[in-house]
Amino acid sequence: MNLINEIKYTFSNNDHAIKRIIIINVAVFLTFAIFHVFAFLFRLDAMAVHHFKTHLMLPASFTTFISQPWSLLTCMFLHDGFFHILFNMLWLFWIGSLLHEYLGNRKVYEAYFAGGVFGGLVFMLCYQLLPVFQNQLSTTYALGASAGVLSVVVAAATLLPNYPFQLLFFGTVRLKYIALISVLLDFISIPSGNAGGHIAHIGGALFGYLYIKYIYKYGTLLPDKWWSIFRGKSKVKIHYQQTQSKTWKAKPSQDEIDRILDKISKSGYDSLTKNEKDMLFKASKE
Repeated sequence: MNLINEIKYTFSNNDHAIKRIIIINVAVFLTFAIFHVFAFLFRLDAMAVHHFKTHLMLPASFTTFISQPWSLLTCMFLHDGFFHILFNMLWLFWIGSLLHEYLGNRKVYEAYFAGGVFGGLVFMLCYQLLPVFQNQLSTTYALGASAGVLSVVVAAATLLPNYPFQLLFFGTVRLKYIALISVLLDFISIPSGNAGGHIAHIGGALFGYLYIKYIYKYGTLLPDKWWSIFRGKSKVKIHYQQTQSKTWKAKPSQDEIDRILDKISKSGYDSLTKNEKDMLFKASKE
């Protein structure tokens, strides 16, 4: 399968939330990088590209934001350089894939997009209210997927706090400690530069934690009709025989899913029975 076909398959298949988000981020990054190369080679006005990009970044000033409200979403697909997008996408792939495995596409989208929006709102609010930022209000913009990515990371850590990761030089480290150290580093880095970015990251992390607590009680963040835009059309129709087991035909109830999520939170994924794992897997495909 060549690259183009693989990308098409990713966007037509319902089980690739993480890959979709990564592909869009990389595509946007490459598009702006190519524009800058052509601007340099043909002595075009590079500031015009920068000016256009500014209209996609999230301004700290609420007055400016009113004129470009779309930036609350578009900012999370922009990056400042190669290493900025590299580390964001690696975090998203490594830990986001874990969240996807246990909770499915919908929860990944909710954690990423709503976490990014929440982080952006926290960024704007802090710049409006905190005295230290008053002189920077009109010139500060935020960009990057970090708030959404950290929301996914903390959501995964809240769901599976004791999940082990093998880290170079450190050995086995539980996911809750990875998330905690990441948030702590963002907090202590606020005075060192890029304060707005670190604040947005913390906002995204806070949302990721609250999000898992919320779905324990209510199941999902947004109604079903919102998710039709993310669903590909299946080209294969599966017909079940009448003799099929009722267990597989029946959709797990929300109460059953909530009970399973609560059990994971208290005792870990390994405490689930085979039937409970099957129900969670089935629910993640809905």
